[in-house]
Amino acid sequence: MTLRDWLAGCALARVDALALLRELAGVDHATVLAHPQRVLDAAARARLDAAAARLRGGEPLAYVLGWREFHGLRFQVDPAVLVPRPETELLVDFVLQRFAGNDAPALLDLGTGSGAVALSLACALPRAQVWAVDASEAALRVARANARALLPPARAPLRLLRGDWFAALPDDAPRFDCIVANPPYVAAGDPHLPALRHEPRLALVGAEPSADGLTDLRRIVRDAPAHLRRGGWLALEHGHDQARAVRTLLAARGLRDVHTLKDLAGIARVGAARLDDGAISLNNTVRNGLGRTS
Repeated sequence: MTLRDWLAGCALARVDALALLRELAGVDHATVLAHPQRVLDAAARARLDAAAARLRGGEPLAYVLGWREFHGLRFQVDPAVLVPRPETELLVDFVLQRFAGNDAPALLDLGTGSGAVALSLACALPRAQVWAVDASEAALRVARANARALLPPARAPLRLLRGDWFAALPDDAPRFDCIVANPPYVAAGDPHLPALRHEPRLALVGAEPSADGLTDLRRIVRDAPAHLRRGGWLALEHGHDQARAVRTLLAARGLRDVHTLKDLAGIARVGAARLDDGAISLNNTVRNGLGRTS
C-alpha cells in the first residue's frame, strides 16, 4: 500500500493521519507530498492501522502516541492522566509573570496528573521549590517518569505526594508563594462527558461529582489560606461558565485582588486571588463585590 492509498483509506482527519505517519512510520509531511507513491512496509502499515482504529474509537491522539507537548516540553501521557491542554498553560504563565525574579519561590501544584504544570514551572524556575499532589498513584507514576526525563540531574527534585489535596502535605511543608490547581470541575451531568470517556473520570468530575462541578474548587479555596505565605497567590483553572462562581468563592474566603484570566480563545479560564498579609477577613470585598475579568 502506498502513502497516498493509506491516507485515502484511513478515515481520519488529515492532521491526525499525518501525525501517525510521522511518529509511527517515520514519514514526514514533505515526504508525503514529494513521494505519495512510496510503499509502506507491512510492519509500518500494521502499526498505523492499529493506531488509526484507536483514533476512530475516540481515543485521544496523545494516548495513541504516548506523549503531548505542553509549554514547549514533551510529556509522557497515558489513560491514567488527563491530556494536557493548551488552556492550562495559563496557570504556568500566571506563575512565571509573578515569580520569574524570585530566587526560590515555593510553589504547589494540586492535582498534578502528568506533572505538566509542576514540571513546566520547575524547568522555567530552576531554583523554585516545587511540590505536587495527586490522589492517583497511577498518575504519580506518570509524573515521576516525566520528572526523570525532563529535570536536569543537578536540579532539586520535584516533591511528589499522594493524597487528598492539602491533606497530602507533611507537617514540614512550607507556606507557599503560589498554589495552582487544575482540579476536577466538570459537572456530573455535563453533555461533554461522553466525548471524554477515555480520560480518567476522577480527574474530570472528582470523587464527589456535583451538579455544578464546584465541589473540589470549594474545598481548595476553603483550605488554601492556611498554606499560603503573606501575599501568596492562588490560581485555579475552572470551566467556561464557572468564572463568576469561582470569584465569589475567592472573595468570600477573604482573598484580595480577585480576578479572572482568559485563555487565547477569549474564554474565562482561571480565577486568581492573593492572601493579604496573612489576614483572612470574611468581610473583605473586591471591585463590584465579585472581582474583575481581565
